Amino acid sequence: MSEDFYDALGVSRDADEDEIKQAYREKAREYHPDVSDDPNAEEKFKKVKTAKEVLTDDEKRRAYDQLGHDRFEQAQKQGGFDGGAGARGQRGAGGDPFGQGGPFGDMGDIFEQFFGGGGGRGGARQGTDLRTELSITLEEAASGVEKQLVITRPENCPDCHGDGHPPDSDSRTCPECEGRGQVTRVQQTPMGRVQQTTTCRRCEGEGTLYSDTCDTCRGKGQVREEVTLSVEVPPGIRDGQTLRMEGEGAPGEGAGPSGDLLIEVTIEDHPEFDREGEDLYHEYAVSFPQAVFGDSVEVSTLDGSVELEIPQHTQSGEVFRLDGKGMPKLRGRGNGDLFVRVRVVTPESINAEQREALEAFAEAGGEEVDVDQGFFERLKNSF
Repeated sequence: MSEDFYDALGVSRDADEDEIKQAYREKAREYHPDVSDDPNAEEKFKKVKTAKEVLTDDEKRRAYDQLGHDRFEQAQKQGGFDGGAGARGQRGAGGDPFGQGGPFGDMGDIFEQFFGGGGGRGGARQGTDLRTELSITLEEAASGVEKQLVITRPENCPDCHGDGHPPDSDSRTCPECEGRGQVTRVQQTPMGRVQQTTTCRRCEGEGTLYSDTCDTCRGKGQVREEVTLSVEVPPGIRDGQTLRMEGEGAPGEGAGPSGDLLIEVTIEDHPEFDREGEDLYHEYAVSFPQAVFGDSVEVSTLDGSVELEIPQHTQSGEVFRLDGKGMPKLRGRGNGDLFVRVRVVTPESINAEQREALEAFAEAGGEEVDVDQGFFERLKNSF
């Protein structure tokens, strides 16, 4: 037997809607695929999401409590939510799993009572997911940030409340589908008789025709509106990862839930740091004397400056690691490292005293160089 929805959320069977929603938020944070290292996180996330959708809908919850978990899921798989009469028409009198003599007895009548018949706009359908992009800085990716995101999405029409027609419109049963919202066609093929059930085109699955159409949405039931959402970006997010905002997509049809909003995060290039995973790379320029004699220098990180000891005789291109000074790990287990690559630079111009000292340095080292013909260029290239 599968784990039922109450157990999945960790709530009692008499939990109210607020308790269920709170339990869902906690479980969703625990099992979200972007933050959980559980190998079954995605499956568990989908389970608790379905549990919340069913248990916060009064009619679905009554059906769930009455049928039990396994029979409820079997009913879903067999199309119980697509309407009692329509489902029976699709399968025929002898093949209806919810009809008389079927393996689920009178379950088709239960679903028809709870959810009504037919598909299309009159049935319960989840809204589609929407996608957008969000650009943030590397500092924001490191610390986490709350962003205001403006999107344009479909919303239920404020005048007809998503029905597509004024509330005072005259109505009549659709003659095409006889109020079922679906039409069934039977074809004779070499394999035998084949039944095909589709949403009624004339009434768009409602089973009812109306005398007037809503002027605001022109009968579509939805209008496009601009909305502002607050997005929580977790610390350590990587370029190209996607955040999911549940229920912020397109609205569902009938009693169906809204879809989700998927936000692809882009991290802007940084003038000082390159990123590889959780590690950062930074180039630091030192002078020739600093490289020879060593020095203590201040190196920038994403959260302030730190002291770095440059040892004597450091070579250009040498790399030093600062533990834990990189990006935070997305799952909250410490930070990556910061790698500092030293670049020894030569001066673009020197005074007479510096020139004399460098000539003496070259002679002391036994170098035979023509100082007037490119010594500084060669010295620069050597580093």
